[in-house]
Amino acid sequence: MGGGSVGVPGKGLIEGLKVTAKTLARRSVTEQYPDVQPELPPRSRGVIALMEENCTSCMLCARECPSWCIYIDSHTETAPSVGEQARERSRNVLDRFAIDFSLCMYCGICIEACPFDALFWSPEFEYAETDIRNLTHEKDRLRDWMWTVPAPQPIDPGPASGDEA
Repeated sequence: MGGGSVGVPGKGLIEGLKVTAKTLARRSVTEQYPDVQPELPPRSRGVIALMEENCTSCMLCARECPSWCIYIDSHTETAPSVGEQARERSRNVLDRFAIDFSLCMYCGICIEACPFDALFWSPEFEYAETDIRNLTHEKDRLRDWMWTVPAPQPIDPGPASGDEA
């Protein structure tokens, strides 16, 4: 059998009561939310913002989304040829880009999957609605949230070339 020492009975209970007594003696802090905006961490996730100019309607974000909450509609336009030997080019034009935030898991897979940097995390969190059907936000609202996207953090340079072990 184990030769460990036997603890004092009720020691854990006493330690717990000490923590409770310290917490009860401390004054509570109330955040005055609607009047005073909270200070958010630098990489907080709020909503997904869309930079429409970068979107090529490739559908990668919608295909990778595990909750299928991204809706994209587009059509193809043909651009005229530029030179004598050139062919006509076709490109996708975005008609609809919507995200249903009542289904969204805020996992960020769509942002990671986008090869053209069209989707970004915005720290905006005040988009509550009284009706769940109004939580599907179209590209106009997603574009407006681009103004709240913070500048990217500088890349950590890592160890200097002479500092390697």
